[in-house]
Amino acid sequence: MYLKNIIMKKIISIIFLVVFTLSASAQEKAITETGEVIILYKDGTWKYQDKEDSVKTVIPVSKKIFKKDNKSSFLLKSKNVGLGFWLNPKKWSFKKATENPQAEYEIRLKKGDLYGMLITEKFEIPLENLKTIAYDNGKSFSPDLKIIKEEYRIVNGLKVLFMQMNGTIQGIKFSYYGYYYSNKSGTVQFITYTSQNLLDSYQKDCEEILNGIVEL
Repeated sequence: MYLKNIIMKKIISIIFLVVFTLSASAQEKAITETGEVIILYKDGTWKYQDKEDSVKTVIPVSKKIFKKDNKSSFLLKSKNVGLGFWLNPKKWSFKKATENPQAEYEIRLKKGDLYGMLITEKFEIPLENLKTIAYDNGKSFSPDLKIIKEEYRIVNGLKVLFMQMNGTIQGIKFSYYGYYYSNKSGTVQFITYTSQNLLDSYQKDCEEILNGIVEL
């Protein structure tokens, strides 16, 4: 048990180094008025993101309708965007983010090795651009990062982008399983994560808490 805790703490500390913020990465990125992604360099120069660097695929739309779980009785409200997140307080703990300064909240499954974070920012981004930025930022830390599954979902009336991404950092294999959403009030990345070998056993828990996202 002691060794397991040491390994999970290492995973957490490493994963928090993978900053999935939309405004910062190895080079900063920005969105033009026409929706083009540009890369900003520290010397003041910039360029359009090369097509081969972006992820351009047709994203399917799930036919399933997703709703919050009946046992999710506590509404965690964002102070940055007009969104809330229903969760089951008997299963999940939460706190203001301390490990990742870009996140608003950190969450954790009380009985298990499943973690999560809410990254909220006060600007709107089209979902297709949000996907590209999140993926590219993650890949700068984990070169083997891959999108395992992606689809649009209707969750409590909201159209969100779902993505599962797997990668390796310092020999540790991890999985991100999360929702991405943006509206006029801002943008949210609602991400759960664990080691790759544990994801299957926690997938139901991931879905349960992710499906608590609602507009306020």
